Amino acid sequence: MGKQQDVGGPDRQSGSGTTNHPAGEVGADARLALAQDPTTSQMTLIDLASDPSTVVRKAVASRTDAPAQALRTLTRDPDRQVREAVARNSSTSVGNLLRLVKDADRWVRWAVAGNPACDESVRQVMAAAPDKELRGLLAETQELEPELAARLINDVSPEVRERLATATHDPDVITALMADRTARVRKGVARNPRTTAAQRSVLAQDPVVDVRAALVRAVELDEADLERLVDDRSAQVRLAMAKSEIIPSRIREALGRDPDDTVASAARSFRPGAGNSSVVRAPRVGHRRSGTGPGRPGGATR
Repeated sequence: MGKQQDVGGPDRQSGSGTTNHPAGEVGADARLALAQDPTTSQMTLIDLASDPSTVVRKAVASRTDAPAQALRTLTRDPDRQVREAVARNSSTSVGNLLRLVKDADRWVRWAVAGNPACDESVRQVMAAAPDKELRGLLAETQELEPELAARLINDVSPEVRERLATATHDPDVITALMADRTARVRKGVARNPRTTAAQRSVLAQDPVVDVRAALVRAVELDEADLERLVDDRSAQVRLAMAKSEIIPSRIREALGRDPDDTVASAARSFRPGAGNSSVVRAPRVGHRRSGTGPGRPGGATR
């Protein structure tokens, strides 16, 4: 990863024989090639940051060796995709990330959350943002500062608290969210593999079916909890056990005799690795697929 440096003085030659031509004197394809050429000089990249072609500017914005002066210009680019490329660039300065995390476009803000250069000062802004998804992405940060995690424990959005509950490594945060009154938050804790055996026993007796069902799909349980859940009053929980990859075979055999035909059939027909078990998805990082459509940039509200 190259450090950003402001560049001044005369343009340095790259050896290509083309970097000293103003952008307006060559075609867009040639300028794009110049923007992508690793030997292009820093001064030329600064010039290309103001190129009339969006594709050229985006190419500059994506370069980890782009000079700070170029990236600073591109944080104010009128095109969302260019600003998003800067937000994803691991060489973008913290100052520029602080500007982009407040961008009017959601995809730009979300891209900042996945940038490895994002530091505590940027995360502080994310924690206070009105954008629920941005706070949710923050909640999924693996090494989240304790004070920020403590703030998110009381986030107004149950979704943000659920995502924190699923991703956190902090025992104190897990303990606090175990007591959350919203079932979906406790469901998030149930999917967290870092819970203790004692916490799992508590979750195995949660009054909400969805919490118990999430638990049996996600984590291994002690014998006493398994024996209790195999006779759970909810067929949904027993069905989740029957389909779970991590339930011991003796429990599945017992479920094969379940009074509910659906549960019994699922247990008897279970095949390891056949996609029966639900999997906790990896944390999102604000990434999107290319293209447009409902809820996607191109059709997204600025």
